[in-house]
Amino acid sequence: MKIILTQDVVNLGEEGDVREVKDGYARNYLLPTGAAVIYNKTNAAVFASRAAAIEKRKAEKRATAASLKERLDNLTLEIVVSAGESGKLFGSVTSVMVQEELKKAGFEIERKKIEVATHAIKMTGTYHVVIHLYENESSHVKLVVISEAEVKARAKAEAEAKAKAEAEAKAEAEAAAAAKAAEEAAAAAQAEAEPVAVEEETAQVEE
Repeated sequence: MKIILTQDVVNLGEEGDVREVKDGYARNYLLPTGAAVIYNKTNAAVFASRAAAIEKRKAEKRATAASLKERLDNLTLEIVVSAGESGKLFGSVTSVMVQEELKKAGFEIERKKIEVATHAIKMTGTYHVVIHLYENESSHVKLVVISEAEVKARAKAEAEAKAKAEAEAKAEAEAAAAAKAAEEAAAAAQAEAEPVAVEEETAQVEE
């Protein structure tokens, strides 16, 4: 069936594009959801009249996609999962999980635009997820898959390091305070000794 897309459809085309698709795909999804209309002279004329507006929207989408790509390319997501001691996952990383992490990071991305190779993510480690943006523009987001055990171990190590740093800082502060007290005591002792020395010198002169 020949149709005209009324909006962008991933892996099919953009708003205003004319495409040949299977009848079932058109009748069961594209037409009912309003993503496309049947191609005929009337609809073709309507979209021809909207060509300038459609092209303007495309230019805006390209600019937005370029900006979003730059931000996503510099992003690192971390997903905590259940895994065995060897690092093998008890489940799999899904696009829904990635979408949730992206949302936490401030990015609203449609799930259908997130490509996760779940068959390849069977172990903890570092991977890359493809985010389809606009036209042929896409971003590869760094994804760190870490086990719950690793998170707990890391938290414990950080807590121990913090406690050690605080103890060292306290020891340094106490040492500094002790040194200052010693200096003040020495200064006080010297101040008390000076008048006595002056008196002795005066007595010697008078004799």
